[in-house]
Amino acid sequence: MKPIWLFDLDNTLHNAGVHIFPHINRAMTAYLAEHLQLSIEEAGALRMRYWRQYGATLRGMVRNHGTKPAHFLHATHQFENLAGMVVFDRMLLTHLRHLPGQKYIFSNAPRQYVDEILRLTGLDRVMDGSFAVEDLAYHPKPQIRAYRSVLRKLKVPARRCIMVEDTAENLRPAKKLGMRTVLIGRALKKPQWVDKRLLSARRLRSFGYNPTGR
Repeated sequence: MKPIWLFDLDNTLHNAGVHIFPHINRAMTAYLAEHLQLSIEEAGALRMRYWRQYGATLRGMVRNHGTKPAHFLHATHQFENLAGMVVFDRMLLTHLRHLPGQKYIFSNAPRQYVDEILRLTGLDRVMDGSFAVEDLAYHPKPQIRAYRSVLRKLKVPARRCIMVEDTAENLRPAKKLGMRTVLIGRALKKPQWVDKRLLSARRLRSFGYNPTGR
């Protein structure tokens, strides 16, 4: 049986760290400052604490302040020129086309943003579908219910899936459920729940797939 590939989007398949993430981080800090009546410095520190504690600022805001997820995501994902901010290696499209099996995006980002990035990069032409945070009932990675929701919607067992991520902690629940795991980036360490570490998703063609996990 061919594998099911689950790809994170930002900093896994395109470089969001150059322009997009700094913009989103500023927007999130401003949102926290306005709605929680904090200084910019206090808001920035709280945003980082929520990201470390919960894996996503959104979860911290919902859990501790009753923030409406749709309102938070809409306010923090506004771009005047998203096309000019995208940094993407189009050679990756060729590599992804040659991977066996179906391919899906599994992202913590909102639907409108995911769809726009997929369109701008051409990834929409090589993916079989995508899961944005709305599809996960606003339960972002690394909440295990997000992974179970994806598996339930795809109607496949975890052992058929290979999850590809740039955040090691987001791979821990995937491994716990029985997925194969690939960490993308220059991480100094390979945690025990990571099966393979690669510098770029372009190197995935060399990553073998064994559905038995042996």
